Amino acid sequence: MKPQLCFRLAATLLFAAGCRHQERTAQLPQPQAAPPATNPQQAQATREQSQSQPQSVDKIPVTPVPPGGVNADDLAFVAGHRPFATQVGYATWYTAPYKGRKAANGEVFDESALTAAHRTLPMGSLIVVTNLETGQSSAMRIADRGPFVTGRILDLTPASAKATGVYGKGMSQVRVDVYRTPKPIKTGGRWCVQIGAFRTETLAIHLKEQLLRTYAGSNVIEFPGENSYWVRIRPQGDDREMAEQIAHHLHPVEGEAFLTRLD
Repeated sequence: MKPQLCFRLAATLLFAAGCRHQERTAQLPQPQAAPPATNPQQAQATREQSQSQPQSVDKIPVTPVPPGGVNADDLAFVAGHRPFATQVGYATWYTAPYKGRKAANGEVFDESALTAAHRTLPMGSLIVVTNLETGQSSAMRIADRGPFVTGRILDLTPASAKATGVYGKGMSQVRVDVYRTPKPIKTGGRWCVQIGAFRTETLAIHLKEQLLRTYAGSNVIEFPGENSYWVRIRPQGDDREMAEQIAHHLHPVEGEAFLTRLD
């Protein structure tokens, strides 16, 4: 008999907070708790899972970053401005499992670039990451999505991890200061919910089928990761409010639901 996949969906819509993008006191969502330590290879596997699915619906436009991740103008901007949003949590590092693998911003992943993966900051956002354990810090750009692990807020490239002192330890508590974003962080955007990791393809397919019935007009795909399976649901119009509703009220018996920005 196939495993039964049960989840609870609430009918009440969530309303996004009315905080403006320009407010310097804005706070990004905090992680739930300090996660158990894992090695960079596990973070890498999770990173690859989020990108291995086939293209569906309309593609998200490429968001290029400067060669190397940041340039002189970025550093000058950081030196002359204060951050408008801050988040504290745990960061890990990852690398591409094969040459030519594309990051979520549409460009080929470059482990020597000062870039990072975040679930909800707009692609191309300029941030400064400070290691709260060592005091090391570095400016970098958001060019990828993840980490899809509860309690972690950032995945760093090897270059970014070395620049912030995270590389040797594998995971450290950091502060993320946001200096500039190409799009608002509190309004607009294109959103989805990523759910995983399932141990079997059957569970992923069952969830996909139920989501398709529940959210007519949404695009739902299931895709293999490394030793696991994932499901991604894009609400009609990549609507943030609906994505928030799904992420908040969806409780699969396996895996976790993560609100994720696509652009």
